[in-house]
Amino acid sequence: MEVYTVTVATGTSEYSGTNNYIYVTLVGERGESERTLLDNPGLDFCRGAVNDYKVSSPSPLGSLLLVRLEKQRYWVEDNWFCRYVTVETPERDQVLTFPCYRWLVGDIKVELREGTAKRWRDDSLPQLLAHRKAELQERQKTYRWLAWAPGIPKCIHAKTEADLPPDVRFDNEKRSDFERSLHYALLELSLKKLAIKFGKSWDDLEDFKRIFWKLRSPIAEYCMEHWKEDWFFGYQCLNGSNPRMIQRCRELPGNFPITADMVQGSLDPRTSLDKELKAGNIYLVDYAIMDGIPTNVIRGEPQYIAAPLCLLYQHPDQGLIPIAIQLGQTPGLDTPIFLPRDPPLAWLLAKTWVRHSEFQIFQVLSHLLRTHLVVEVFCMATLRQLPAVHPVYKILAPHLRYTLEINCRGRTQLISADGIFKRVVSTGGDGLMMLAQREYKVLTYRSLQPRHDFPERGASQLRDYFYREHSLMLWEAIHSFVSGIIRLFYQSDCEVLEDLELQAWIRDITEEGFTELPNFGLSSELRTREELSTLLAVTIFTSTAQHAATNNGQFDWCAWVPNTPCTMRQPPPTDKDAVTMEMIMATLPDVSQSCVEMAITWHLGRPQPDAVPLGQYTEQYFTEGRAQELIDRFRIELKEIEEHILSQNEGVKLPYLFLLPSRVENSITI
Repeated sequence: MEVYTVTVATGTSEYSGTNNYIYVTLVGERGESERTLLDNPGLDFCRGAVNDYKVSSPSPLGSLLLVRLEKQRYWVEDNWFCRYVTVETPERDQVLTFPCYRWLVGDIKVELREGTAKRWRDDSLPQLLAHRKAELQERQKTYRWLAWAPGIPKCIHAKTEADLPPDVRFDNEKRSDFERSLHYALLELSLKKLAIKFGKSWDDLEDFKRIFWKLRSPIAEYCMEHWKEDWFFGYQCLNGSNPRMIQRCRELPGNFPITADMVQGSLDPRTSLDKELKAGNIYLVDYAIMDGIPTNVIRGEPQYIAAPLCLLYQHPDQGLIPIAIQLGQTPGLDTPIFLPRDPPLAWLLAKTWVRHSEFQIFQVLSHLLRTHLVVEVFCMATLRQLPAVHPVYKILAPHLRYTLEINCRGRTQLISADGIFKRVVSTGGDGLMMLAQREYKVLTYRSLQPRHDFPERGASQLRDYFYREHSLMLWEAIHSFVSGIIRLFYQSDCEVLEDLELQAWIRDITEEGFTELPNFGLSSELRTREELSTLLAVTIFTSTAQHAATNNGQFDWCAWVPNTPCTMRQPPPTDKDAVTMEMIMATLPDVSQSCVEMAITWHLGRPQPDAVPLGQYTEQYFTEGRAQELIDRFRIELKEIEEHILSQNEGVKLPYLFLLPSRVENSITI
């Protein structure tokens, strides 16, 4: 009789334990062990438990191939989350780990592979090949593609988060926190009395402080004090929630008829507009994508949008400052060019219109489309095409946590026909979808790679562009890490090309997820280790650093509502001399809209209580020593980046900490 020591670890989140019957069978090359009931139901498998058992076999099993777990109802149905199983051989010369990290729901049988990463060609035993095939067939039935709307990436086929498989749902603690936080924001901000004032304007700018006193942050307070200043406007183009649009301007656009005389007063006295254009010190932010987008109607009142052009100058002393703003794409008498020398209220309102466009772009495009929806494609393809034993699955699994549920909630609660955006955002409804469709048409794979994005925008020389500096550091660390892992499991480019599961994965990404994107620039075939490493780096960077850059600061930049208004209730001004404070207050969000904007940006931008930082892995998918060494090296590099960023921001009144590795979450969970 051969006796194996089996250790079973239960999940640590709420309700992970079970009182159901749990059975285990060990499957080896030479046969199977006895089907063994693991102790009495209700006594073991408590939350966080790690229990040891003895499992017997009448004869040696040879190399262990699988661990078969079975859960059967005892009294009432009680789901169970299993983290892993380890098996110590009778000779005590080997302990094998079988990762699980999944829910067992109902009367169910699952078979776990030993944790060593294996490609398809690494398996020769029919039993293991059959296991790979069966696992993917089951996943492909569970995770099905859906075209939720035309002209955007495909997503998971689920009407609401309740339709999702348990393995991709929020933990109970996460679910409770998520559902309580928005309610908490409304209560703590003392908004209940204000929120009923639909359509009522604030009396003056100081009134916005009435919703600012409970929930605030150091940056939000700084924003409240400095939002009118030109240098602060320019700083947000570099380091705000939408830092990806600024580009060098070598030649003025034909639809932006600026003359040298208009801007001479904003330039250094020793230079001229022509010289600064040639020197590369003039920059442009162009919101042409907003032109013609249909606007929302909120409680019967039409809202307004603009498609501004904003010219900025990298001043040798003042930093990046705006020097001209046009609030439409078609110049004319009704589309004046606003200048810093104009009446102060006219210049302030012009900048506020630009910031309003920033809200639409960063929420719908930079945040929702270019992180959430892009990553969902990789998430779906990974679940559908790569078995849990595949090295690429093991690389990506920690970066897919909760993404499917938060995206489902976004589709049903934020951007749906009756969602929050429809209630308070000027592009809510049809405009939001049209905006996303326009961006999707021009989305490119290269633009998702920082090493290409910044040079191609001509933004490599901008001073104090902390988003660029920190993005590139994190990109290099991530790319180096995944390249090391890939070289560990693929000895040549040919092995990448010959990996049938990997090729099915990339086809699912390009031909299903990113369908209708002929100019995306990602091939449907992976030919080299470098191509694979870059694609994995894009996936991880987008789900971690890029999401943090666009999401984590939204409360900081939007809490002071005049700085980044979610909607505008009057059309853009056509006469610079006619702008009054009354016009500004009638244009900015009303009391109710301001309340919801502040509450929702706090709800979505706050640090998540169960966040797993970049490079930290609560679930151990890789069991190989060499892979663990690469993970340790990655963590050391992230720690060095952390120390650099902290040192850089020491004593700074306006710190840029959104890409501090300890504050960058490992996946898109909010």
